[in-house]
Amino acid sequence: MRSTLQFEKDNFFHVNFAHRGLHDIDSGIPENSLAAFRAAREAGYGAELDVQLSKDGKVVVFHDDTLDRVCSVHGNVCDFSLAQLKEMSLLRTEERIPLFTEVLDVFNGGGPLIVELKSGKRNKELCEKTYEILKGYTGVYCIESFHPFIVKWFKDNAPEVFRGQLAQPLVKYPDTVSKLSAWLMAGCRLSFLNKPDFIAYENTQRPARVLAKRKKGTLLFAWTSRKPDVDQALNDAVIFEGYRPQLKY
Repeated sequence: MRSTLQFEKDNFFHVNFAHRGLHDIDSGIPENSLAAFRAAREAGYGAELDVQLSKDGKVVVFHDDTLDRVCSVHGNVCDFSLAQLKEMSLLRTEERIPLFTEVLDVFNGGGPLIVELKSGKRNKELCEKTYEILKGYTGVYCIESFHPFIVKWFKDNAPEVFRGQLAQPLVKYPDTVSKLSAWLMAGCRLSFLNKPDFIAYENTQRPARVLAKRKKGTLLFAWTSRKPDVDQALNDAVIFEGYRPQLKY
């Protein structure tokens, strides 16, 4: 066990994290925008965000694989250059897709960050570039991913970084994921390889094997809570959206 593990756990224990920043589209603040992360920082919340690569290898903050829902542009994020992405509006606001470095500049000095690495065809490059950027960040952060081998990359190459396995019930995995892979990931059955410090599981009934890991010291994060009366006693941290809870519980 890493000597700093308990210290790292304390940074995230019973913290409420704003999902994709403290966004509120009715106020013109879209998800994963600089405005959303500025609002989260000013309110004192931790925040969760998503990173992936542009066509020209820049680490940008954006959740979906495709641009359709958020930017009304057909195509994958990875098929457009940074310059092209910067021309796209986020949910018809003045906000644009930010670089990861821009978000860190805005959030530095704020609460802890959860950085989700999205999986694709260039996972190793994304891991390397994200880690290189984070080396220069002075705030508190952790990383997470649905892809077990992204988490393993950090175990092998950046063991000092607090890391988490994202997961959800078996029925929620898309058809593009094989049945075997979905079964392995839904039950976090590859944790013997990537040794996650926490499991971020969808805010629903969790498999017994995941709850057993919590009893052995692995933190359990909930995503995404949309109800202020979420049973926080069942989770060691909560990723929330659509309401404003206390900073910690």
